Amino acid sequence: MFDKIEDILRRYEDITMELNDPYVVSDQNKFRNLMKEQKSLEALVECYQEYKKCKQTIDDSLQLLDEESDPDMKEMLREELSEAKERIPELENQLKILLLPKDPNDEKNVIVEIRAGVGGEEAALFAADMYRLYTRYAERKNWRVETMSVEDTGIGGIKDVSFMIKGEGAYSRLKFEGGVHRVQRIPATESGGRIHTSAITVAIMPEVEDVEVEIDMNDCKFDVFRASGNGGQCVNTTDSAVRLTHLPTGIVISCQDEKSQQQNKAKALKVLRAKLYELEEQKKHNSEAALRKSQVGSGDRSDKIRTYNFHQGRVTDHRINLTLYKIDQIMDGDLDEIIDSLIAADQAEKLAAE
Repeated sequence: MFDKIEDILRRYEDITMELNDPYVVSDQNKFRNLMKEQKSLEALVECYQEYKKCKQTIDDSLQLLDEESDPDMKEMLREELSEAKERIPELENQLKILLLPKDPNDEKNVIVEIRAGVGGEEAALFAADMYRLYTRYAERKNWRVETMSVEDTGIGGIKDVSFMIKGEGAYSRLKFEGGVHRVQRIPATESGGRIHTSAITVAIMPEVEDVEVEIDMNDCKFDVFRASGNGGQCVNTTDSAVRLTHLPTGIVISCQDEKSQQQNKAKALKVLRAKLYELEEQKKHNSEAALRKSQVGSGDRSDKIRTYNFHQGRVTDHRINLTLYKIDQIMDGDLDEIIDSLIAADQAEKLAAE
């Protein structure tokens, strides 16, 4: 492990030197790629430097304890030695985690789709709540949200919504949100005060570059129609909305958030690339399922991953048996405790498989 880390450290030092080269600075693409690589190695390098510092503290403390006669100094050295020894196993575990293969999609933007499922209007209302939840979470992270299409019910609910979240590491934080989210609460339309169970599905897809997925435009059928809903003066006056049908797969995407056909067409193609990429990734996952059973990151949309019980004020993630009694905060976008726990569980699972 440490030979590999030393190689990474040397690479980090080489990158630092290259970034100071005027020729590299003048080549914006190379400079940007090197900066990105350097940033990806920073956490590992910093952890390893702290590890080496602790090891040095242990060696120095042991040597000084043999030489020192003052009782107070000896006590201070013993405390430093004890602290360094306790820190070493933590740092070694962290180094193992940092050496795990990186998900190539982690730094990408995210395309999110939320669809109302079982539960009629209550499911649509919960879909709207979840749309707000992810929007609020993006705000907390200083990420940008771009809505692509919304089909609402007219009374506050959403049948389905597609939107992009743009920000550093967005996919790495949200990739475990895909699946069935179940809600248990008394609907506003329920006069008898009975608790209903409804569900929505959430799909999480990384934004895919043109070069990663090629689309044959002969396979695409575009229809234009008049946009509806809120969107400024152009709405309901021009045929700006676009419906894209991918003939080989039957995938249909509608985009109406932008004012021009071209902008909506570009967004629809972006969603199509993400969906085609997701199909390929799912095929790979299915072929590897017999070899690798991942409890946390299966990404199967049919899996019930989380329950939001408003009556008890709790949110339970079923994959890691985590229950938090802070539903109001979570519905306001406070997702970090759940996401951090999911990431930790995924890392532990991968470490166990090493």
